[in-house]
Amino acid sequence: MVKMKRKAAFITGTGRSQGIGAGICRELAKDGHDILFTYWTKYDEEVSFHRKKDEVTDIQNEIISYGVRCEKIELDLQDTSSFKKGFQYCKNTLGRYPDVLVNNAAVSINDTIYTITPESLDEHYRVNVRAATILTSEFVKQFEGEYGRIINITTGWSQGPMPDELSYVLTKSAVETLTYTLAPVLAEKNITINAINPGPTDTGWMTDDIKQDILKRSPSGRIGEPKDCANLTAFLASERAEWVTGQVIHSEGGFRNSL
Repeated sequence: MVKMKRKAAFITGTGRSQGIGAGICRELAKDGHDILFTYWTKYDEEVSFHRKKDEVTDIQNEIISYGVRCEKIELDLQDTSSFKKGFQYCKNTLGRYPDVLVNNAAVSINDTIYTITPESLDEHYRVNVRAATILTSEFVKQFEGEYGRIINITTGWSQGPMPDELSYVLTKSAVETLTYTLAPVLAEKNITINAINPGPTDTGWMTDDIKQDILKRSPSGRIGEPKDCANLTAFLASERAEWVTGQVIHSEGGFRNSL
């Protein structure tokens, strides 16, 4: 049996062990991928009061326990110099450019048509649109593997209105456009690109009231967990998913946006 060359995966937005990014790192590591993940402490501390000290080191140590290499790098994805820096760091530490890119990092700060500001919209754009697009461009230009995988984490904006998250849904909608627009171009390089809407996912932010409301609309009888998105990501990152590209997959257990 020919031993397959180990793949390298680059996952953005992995600052908390309860988050979707950390869940994706775990599942890809279990499948034998070496991992490089990014985080940005300032944002995590601003929006996540439950972040633990040394959490990224704990995540790294856990990933290493699966028998793969794992590196981490703090990157401000609003800084355009971070894009090339991340890929070069992957090459320097893991010995190769990534075969898998997961655009998981996002800015998500609630606003409405009454409270939206140019500054807030720009902040969402710089990470949710610009960073995802340029990271994708850098991935494609640096790609040197047998097959490549790009997985974009999106949201359920197309499943129903989300007026209290206006900047977030406006910018996240561009991720889906990016996905299906690039699919035929990237197929020529044996790279697939897909997007996942994980639906409401319990990463530590939900109150009891929010959980009860979601459960009323969840025919599966439970709330989404990071492992749900991570399991689908692992499939899309695998060789088995070679015929799936340009898709937005709604992985939400039958969740209904409205009662």
